[in-house]
Amino acid sequence: TQQKRMEKINEALFKLSLALPRYPKLDDLLNYISGEIKKLLEVEAAMVILLDEEKNELYFKTAAHDDVATQRRMREVRFPAGKGISSWVISKGEPTIVEDVYKDPRFYSHVDEQMGLTTRNMLQVPLVGKEKIIGTLCAINKQRGRFDETDVEFLSMIASTVNLSIENATYAQKLKEALEELTGLNKAKDKVINHLSHELRTPLAILGASLKLLKRHLPEASSQKWYPAYERAERNLERLLEMQYQLEDIMRDVNYEVKSSTEKILELSRDLLLGMVEEECIDSQLPKRVQEKIDQFFRVEEWEPKRLLVDQVVDRIYRKILPQFSHRKVRIELKLSPVPFVYLPEEVVEKVFVAIFKNAVENTPDNSKIEISVYGTGKAVILRVQDFGVGITKENQARLFEGFFHAKDTMLYSSKRPYDFYAGGKGVDLLRAKIFSERYNFKISMCSERCPFIPTDSDLCVGDASKCSFIKEEAECLQNGGTLFEVIFPLNGE
Repeated sequence: TQQKRMEKINEALFKLSLALPRYPKLDDLLNYISGEIKKLLEVEAAMVILLDEEKNELYFKTAAHDDVATQRRMREVRFPAGKGISSWVISKGEPTIVEDVYKDPRFYSHVDEQMGLTTRNMLQVPLVGKEKIIGTLCAINKQRGRFDETDVEFLSMIASTVNLSIENATYAQKLKEALEELTGLNKAKDKVINHLSHELRTPLAILGASLKLLKRHLPEASSQKWYPAYERAERNLERLLEMQYQLEDIMRDVNYEVKSSTEKILELSRDLLLGMVEEECIDSQLPKRVQEKIDQFFRVEEWEPKRLLVDQVVDRIYRKILPQFSHRKVRIELKLSPVPFVYLPEEVVEKVFVAIFKNAVENTPDNSKIEISVYGTGKAVILRVQDFGVGITKENQARLFEGFFHAKDTMLYSSKRPYDFYAGGKGVDLLRAKIFSERYNFKISMCSERCPFIPTDSDLCVGDASKCSFIKEEAECLQNGGTLFEVIFPLNGE
């Protein structure tokens, strides 16, 4: 029996060495290795555990398990370096067999809780790279008998066979990710340039109209007639220069602050209106009165922080803006739990919520849904807006909060009615929300998964889950993509 077992092991190692060149991608290689270990050692699960030195964590890069859901959970688990039997194997550089893990003080039971399984016994061997140990190979729950020295020898031989391939594949993966990041930055640069050229048209039009008025009035009138037009021209010229500086900062990936988009829009609207009134109206005082009325109506006050119940604020804002998206057939689910007070200006909470909710509605097709939830954790109040829409491509996720940037392909960008599906925007609402988070000491984050049927920015969703040709039922749309925004308001703000 032992001879047959060794022959089986030698055959498996030979097969493994021949198969390695067929798996240049790291995940494919590790999936193959995990599957072979599980099959040959006759265990419940086999994993490749790697060390993330940047985050000082250990994680299951790949795992093989009969239950697909358990296998998926295992791949999502991360735990601190320095805890668990894996950390001991990495630090000592020695394999180990543990017959009853719950009697071993090195065992970190929190990993079992996250994976949703019970580990009885375990075998781990170190993965030794060129200069250091990069992780371990792990087998758990022997299905027949116990782990023995033959198993240790076999798993160690696999480790020595594949460790160089794993290390090389890891480097290749990092190079690929760096190339994708550079490609994404280059595309972002092109989008910024195209978007800014679109946004610059209105200020340029104002400058042209104002300069025409100057040419008409300067020779025949006092400064009272030409100075307001000249002042508008100067103000919009400064705006153009500000955009230029911001563009340079984006290219250098430098953080910057901008005025709120509301203020900019009001300035543009005011200047356009005043230019038209002054050009068409004989009454020289009318433009001044119009300007005073606009300034009085839209004046931005200094916001004072106060005690807020975020669940009530979100519910009130949602009810207020409900008519604006009532034409959409998107199902909204509210999960607003009672929460403690936070100390913030209500205007800030409103603008942040509207920004992320509007983004969700505009990227969710009809007959899909959006979930809005508010709950407390003891240390913070959490606001979450999750849509089950088209999702954002990986290369665009890192730049979404930078402003003047839209996630769709430049050729598909257009301005529609707010809350319409695929409505285009100025690209500054989320930037403003990010600036608020830094100014008022709360956190805002986003994660997204792109719908696999429209993987690139140039791919378009039909806009209605009931009309999608890729799925059989509307409910399938909820499983294929979406975006989650999370805002964390700390309780110690007061």
